[in-house]
Amino acid sequence: MNMWQLIMTELKAIISDKAIAVTLFGGVLFYSVLYPLPYLHQVPTEQQLIVVDLDHSSLSRQLIRHADASAKIQVIGQVGSIAEAKRYIQTRKAHGLLVIPEGFRRDLLLGKGVTLSYGGDASYFLIYSAVAEGLVSAGMDAGKQVQLIGMLAQGQNPKQAQQSLNSIHLNSVPAFNPSLGYTPYVVPGLFLLILHQTLLIGTGILGAGQWRQRGYWQQVSPVQLIGGRILAFMLIYMFFTSFYVGYCYHWYNVSIQASLGLVALWLLPFLLATAAAGIAMSSLFTRRDLPTQVLLLISMPILFVSGFVWPLALIPEPLVLGSQFIPAVPAIMGMLELNQMGASWASVMPKWLQLWGLFAVFFGLAILGVKRRVRLLKAQVG
Repeated sequence: MNMWQLIMTELKAIISDKAIAVTLFGGVLFYSVLYPLPYLHQVPTEQQLIVVDLDHSSLSRQLIRHADASAKIQVIGQVGSIAEAKRYIQTRKAHGLLVIPEGFRRDLLLGKGVTLSYGGDASYFLIYSAVAEGLVSAGMDAGKQVQLIGMLAQGQNPKQAQQSLNSIHLNSVPAFNPSLGYTPYVVPGLFLLILHQTLLIGTGILGAGQWRQRGYWQQVSPVQLIGGRILAFMLIYMFFTSFYVGYCYHWYNVSIQASLGLVALWLLPFLLATAAAGIAMSSLFTRRDLPTQVLLLISMPILFVSGFVWPLALIPEPLVLGSQFIPAVPAIMGMLELNQMGASWASVMPKWLQLWGLFAVFFGLAILGVKRRVRLLKAQVG
């Protein structure tokens, strides 16, 4: 059997196996919609707010109008007590509350400090942060208005008073995530992790199901089998990767900085190393269900140690060092630097060489594992 025949045989075995076909084709398509779906609106806006106004003054009403005018908040009503406001949050009628204390207007006009109390449903971090951000902005705007009134009452020139209140003008321009949304932030790394996990599962299921019976995998050398299997999966994942990095990035408005050639060059050792790792891992199992179970268990730890959803400084150093042997970890960080942050090729070269090194290591382990399995299979049959 020559290499071309082996590749075609491998492709037939992959496509005809329902478990592998569903994992590869179904999983890649399903997750391309499932993961980004809750975050298509990018940032939370118009979060329902209930107000407890204990002052009932013109300034308290002005503060409420400022809060309602914020893009982050929608004031849905006022109640007479904090306990009643809490019930709104507990029953999901509101996501946050604002308490304006008694004497709010009087203390502000006297120049005394005033404490506004706010709270929210912290079980949804993005919603809570939106409520907090909107209230802080509204409180600062109301405070500036009161300061302006005081300055004008003291006889200051209106222009000078405005300049003293707004002496610093911030021009904030997001560099790598213009929309400040969750989707462009998490999708680039998450899609590479999906490719990594589905490729490992596919190669794991295929190998684990073959080590207990005779077949074409015994008619070729271990090196030829591994090479043909890697090339077969590479042909499939060439389309999957193009779909994710091409169409899905465009559809979800992910920032793209690198050229197509550099992205392809970067992803080549990532896919090779992942396929080799999957083949090496498959030699550890003879039950087809175990690779999927093991890889699903470690998916979340890989997500965190990859460094794009959680700071690496908060992860134990041994875990960070150990994660460098997982192809997805250097691949994700390097891809984010290259494609989302516009880094030069020279700056990501160490991670690229690391991926080639991982490919060499896992290819060697795959040869040892396949040889061992073929030897055990011959002994059992003999």
